[in-house]
Amino acid sequence: MAEDIRKAPAEKLSKREIGSIMAGLMVAMFPGALDTTIIGPAMPTIGRELGDVEHLPWVVTSYLLVSTAATPLYGKLSDIHGRRIMLLWAIGLFALGSIFCAVAPTMITLALARALQAVGGGGLMSLAMTIVGDIVPPLERPKYQIYTSIMWTTSSLLGPALGGYLADKWHWSLIFWINLPICLVAWVMTDSKLKRLPRHERPHKLDFAGAGLLVLASVLVQLMLSWGGTRYPWGSPHVLGVMVGAAVATALLTWRLRTAAEPLIPLRLLSNQVVLTGGASVGLCMGVFVGLSIYVPIYFETVMGLTATESGLALLPLMTGSSIGAVACGKIMVRVRRYKILPMVGLIMGGLSLLPLFVWPEGISLLTIEALFTLVSIGVGGVFPVTTISAQNAVPKHDLGTTTAMITFLRNIGAAIGVAVFGTLVIGAGVTEIGAATGAAVVTGADYAAQFRWIFLAGAIGFLLSAAALAAMEERPLKAQGSGKM
Repeated sequence: MAEDIRKAPAEKLSKREIGSIMAGLMVAMFPGALDTTIIGPAMPTIGRELGDVEHLPWVVTSYLLVSTAATPLYGKLSDIHGRRIMLLWAIGLFALGSIFCAVAPTMITLALARALQAVGGGGLMSLAMTIVGDIVPPLERPKYQIYTSIMWTTSSLLGPALGGYLADKWHWSLIFWINLPICLVAWVMTDSKLKRLPRHERPHKLDFAGAGLLVLASVLVQLMLSWGGTRYPWGSPHVLGVMVGAAVATALLTWRLRTAAEPLIPLRLLSNQVVLTGGASVGLCMGVFVGLSIYVPIYFETVMGLTATESGLALLPLMTGSSIGAVACGKIMVRVRRYKILPMVGLIMGGLSLLPLFVWPEGISLLTIEALFTLVSIGVGGVFPVTTISAQNAVPKHDLGTTTAMITFLRNIGAAIGVAVFGTLVIGAGVTEIGAATGAAVVTGADYAAQFRWIFLAGAIGFLLSAAALAAMEERPLKAQGSGKM
């Protein structure tokens, strides 16, 4: 993994060189971004063809849990071996996992394959954001938000429609096969573009024990949420046993974080007010946003009667508006001192936009629902750049990789919990099978539309709590010359 070490400061790179590196990073991030948007409309079809609705949430949560544990490790590995080499590893592992996902014969094997895919996916986003932090000082980073916005807009426009179309007209496995040519292009561009990247190596110890305990505790919590009230009563020995196991694993993880020489999650970073409150805000926001992106297609197909292709198209307003919010906040961040006001207002707007769906889950027209989801998406878009840049701005340069990984880690934890909670509400509605003809979920013993109202209420509460955490985050002036001393 050795590379020639270049310690040239990021600010000495020309604008042309920075633009070239950013283009390579966006291509590298694209497979992971597309994966988050393409799978939602295909979920009901996957459940029908594999004949397993109960474990459907694991297709998403297995990815989130493993990528969550892998993200901090990538931050430290990139500090040891360099960003470029680790990003190449991440792309390769993501492609390998995609192959296993495409050929998975059962829901359990698909969930395991998604976990392998997540070993690579855990590095795609966090390493790309870390590299941006390496080459662009905090005050200038919002100006480069346009690159990220173009990438997310492209994946948001392409993913839902493509996912629904492939699942409806061809085969759901194509949503994974399509990653291979994209990863090949990403590999070639990353290998060439990042050779001019500055290097800021720092030795680290890798906390594999902490990563294992994190995955174990998260899996047990997920089992508790998915089993309780559905497969087994909440007071059954099975659920209580998993609950006790989760508590023990969490206690061991806490002990490990306090005693390890270099823990997976550095407590000194969690003691940083900006990292803690910003991470809490983005975690809550991502939990709701990812939960909606996964289960709204099921809502469209079961309550609104849409096909997989139609639900993919109907999901576009929820997925694309976030780019508008991200660009707006990126531009404002470099011009005003109170840069968190806009995302705070957006989160409140997003929460309020979900309340009509709580009150009238099936009495609103599709056009009105699309307008409400557009407001939700625009509202949450600004949270991601503001929290990431604020956290990077609040730490010294040598902690940049670990801090960026920490923010991504908290985002993924929030997403995993959000999907688990939303999945518990959906499966708790009484879904027993997937209709063979249309791929729509069949509900027995419960009103599916009425059950969805609680998902929208939970989403509104999550957005408002995210706004409260963002309100508590300090607004420190953005630095013009990097993130602190080496």
